[in-house]
Amino acid sequence: MDNYVVEMLNIRKEFPGIVANNNINLQLRKGEIHALLGENGAGKSTLMNVLFGLYQPEKGEIRVKGKPVKITDPNVANRLGIGMVHQHFMLVETFTVAQNIILGSEPTKAGAIVDLKKAEAEITELSERYGLRVDPKAKIRDISVGMQQRVEILKTLYRGADVIILDEPTAVLTPQEIKELINIMKALIKEGISIILITHKLKEIMEVCDRCTVIRKGEGIGTVNVSETNVDELASLMVGRDISFKTDKQAANPEAVVLSVKNLEVKDARAATMVKGLNLDIRAGEIVGIAGVDGNGQSELIEAITGLRKVESGEILLNNKPLTNLSPRKVTESGVAHIPQDRHKFGLVLDYPIGENIVLQTYYQKPYSKYKILSFKNIYQHASKLIEEYDVRTPSPRTKARALSGGNQQKAIIAREVDRSPDLLIAVQPTRGLDVGAIENIHKRLIEERDKGRAVLLVSFELDEIMNVSDKIAVMFDGKIVAEVKPEETNEQELGLLMAGSNKAKAGDV
Repeated sequence: MDNYVVEMLNIRKEFPGIVANNNINLQLRKGEIHALLGENGAGKSTLMNVLFGLYQPEKGEIRVKGKPVKITDPNVANRLGIGMVHQHFMLVETFTVAQNIILGSEPTKAGAIVDLKKAEAEITELSERYGLRVDPKAKIRDISVGMQQRVEILKTLYRGADVIILDEPTAVLTPQEIKELINIMKALIKEGISIILITHKLKEIMEVCDRCTVIRKGEGIGTVNVSETNVDELASLMVGRDISFKTDKQAANPEAVVLSVKNLEVKDARAATMVKGLNLDIRAGEIVGIAGVDGNGQSELIEAITGLRKVESGEILLNNKPLTNLSPRKVTESGVAHIPQDRHKFGLVLDYPIGENIVLQTYYQKPYSKYKILSFKNIYQHASKLIEEYDVRTPSPRTKARALSGGNQQKAIIAREVDRSPDLLIAVQPTRGLDVGAIENIHKRLIEERDKGRAVLLVSFELDEIMNVSDKIAVMFDGKIVAEVKPEETNEQELGLLMAGSNKAKAGDV
């Protein structure tokens, strides 16, 4: 009989109007990486929130190291050796790494004074032991997203966790940071730590996981040994149908230039020039993908086009009309739609109902508003239609956006932006946090918009997405477009060299 460190048996969790988990079983072995796989809204995070004590189940039993336990809150979970790294980090940006890690578990000296030096020494030792390489004195606001995630992992280790739940840990990481995280996970299991990995990325499951439990629409489908399965089988188990990983599309038929960016210069919040004399044209009926390592000016470029950041010099034209330094509303009304990289900061008002979020760009227009009085009847009729059309899984259009899974939040944003039939659709990391079925659907939507004559600008750090969806790839390095290539005439190795600043990369030479 297997010696499980955690067993979740016949777990049932309900919310008003929905059964999130229905008699689900999950059994975690010591020293394994166990994937928890399912579509957006399938109930994965809910199940893990039950294990971490954030939710109480209506039915079922949890055992830790063979003993039945009742986990009433996260403090109980911590005492049992269970830690959780949430998809959206729980860090205080103005605090240092060490201050965040010890928050709530502060070591003291003389009975009352926080012993920060002792904490920093312990954190340094933990960091070196697991290969995390984190500076305990650095402030959270000054470190990368990948480094912030390491801080979250260190928080769990500092509290003595030997079971760590990672909720969509690679959703916000660059490809290099993902490789580093995988190495960290491998180091953790060598030390006897057990990991539950919630992810949509099937390649990552195949690379790093031992077993995989699949849930679909709140129901347990089963657990498989990763060495005995493959990507296609996992995808089929997750969504209940066969999935195509290659998007079918006809050759593009580009027409007139819709977006023209000329000699653009843009600075970041610290007054450093991030976009340096950039030129880019996008035509109606084509998808231009921007490939590049994060931090090479992509965010500043998109913020400049959408009115979120001031342009220092150069110009932006939409259908030959000036767009430079217009307000975000004027940019939107000019015919630009924007699926932002950070859905929480720029895409949603989390404490508004999802139905009202769907009209954030148009609420002041007819039929949603008349004489500055909102028509909630029309707002929710329209929202209900889009929620159904885009398969946004929510108990109700009146459910707060905060209560939806990350993937369903993203689908609502995409529904809102595409529904406006823009001349230019800007999609930044549009499939971040989505399952393979939703990714397939979003890629089809982008191609449908292209085929309707829209210009589509796609920014993604996923090279397979750039290669699969784009008609033309613009490689961005150090604030400039350094190359434009067609997907069928290049490969990921050549793109990688170009993204690193090589001007000698040729597909035939690599």
